[in-house]
Amino acid sequence: MIYFDNSASSLIKPKSVQKAVANSLEYFTANPGRSGHKMALKAAFEVEKVREKVARHVGTTADNVIFTLNCTDALNLAILGTHKNGHVVCTVNEHNSVLRPLEHLRQTDPNFSYSVALQTGKDGIVWEDIEKCLTDKTYLVVVNHISNVNGDVAEIERIGKKLKEKNILFLVDGAQGGGHFVYDMQSMGIDMLALAPHKGFYSPQGVGCLCIRNVDLQPIRFGGTGTNSLELVQPESSPERFESGTINTPAILGFGEGINFVENNFKQIQEKLEDLTTYLHYELSKLPLEIYTKTQNTHGVFAFNIPSLNSTDVANILNEKFSICVRSGFHCAPLKHKSLGTIESGAVRVSFSYFNTYQEVEKFVFAIKSILKHLK
Repeated sequence: MIYFDNSASSLIKPKSVQKAVANSLEYFTANPGRSGHKMALKAAFEVEKVREKVARHVGTTADNVIFTLNCTDALNLAILGTHKNGHVVCTVNEHNSVLRPLEHLRQTDPNFSYSVALQTGKDGIVWEDIEKCLTDKTYLVVVNHISNVNGDVAEIERIGKKLKEKNILFLVDGAQGGGHFVYDMQSMGIDMLALAPHKGFYSPQGVGCLCIRNVDLQPIRFGGTGTNSLELVQPESSPERFESGTINTPAILGFGEGINFVENNFKQIQEKLEDLTTYLHYELSKLPLEIYTKTQNTHGVFAFNIPSLNSTDVANILNEKFSICVRSGFHCAPLKHKSLGTIESGAVRVSFSYFNTYQEVEKFVFAIKSILKHLK
């Protein structure tokens, strides 16, 4: 089996990540932050070490690292937790984890509105795309850093600098960028950064992360935090204020080892993704296909269509006849597909991880050539 669906979730986890999860199930199963006995404190200490590790990795402080249910939950917290009467700008590249919370606010709050910035830059969203949509009521801008559809990359550093000058909050969806890109929230002017550990950090599913910096954020889930238990309101201190209920210790500890793996192998990971993507683009560009990923994009995400076939049909053939796993359809990003002209057919997406090989790409190219041959 060949797995090319790593933008949805990485398949192969490093041994160190697997070991961290296994150890947590053996040694750290007490509820962190909920009791004063040594087993609970032991688990809490391990979780806090990961929180500090995440903070160093993205350029914030440990109390500003919030563990969530997943990246969608992190984005919901960022959007709903900063909601006020006013205006928000997002981009055409956004995932439904951004679009649906914004649409929910538009439908339930008559004083709220949002605009969608279109992409004019050939490689991704640029500052001028955002600037066109700003109004005197804009308080938040949300930007998908790396498109989960075709890998387009937004110029978040320039956008962050410009928004800082205008005192507008900047939220970056780093679901696809995390692990593949080095974030420094302070220097890049990022106020909130959402991460998906199970993707580029090769970590377990079941935990997300919202990193913040000097943001007045309100909780969207309420309940037990292990602190201020006699009070009926959420505690004021972060991150407890936002982490109601039992957190996913095994996934969090796996995330910590995932960060270690990425930091220790970052150059090799980047080179591997670049080489695999470039190689695939070179081979498929020779064929009669519709390709939606730019030649210079080397972030491991590649989208295309066979003109006479629906994307789902192509994915099914690859799965059933060649044991190759890809993602077809609309990738939870309807506006991006509308902009690409694929709103009827969707697209076939190939997404790599560090653990994919050139031989797998060769087999994939052979499979596509075989499909095309049978269409003649």
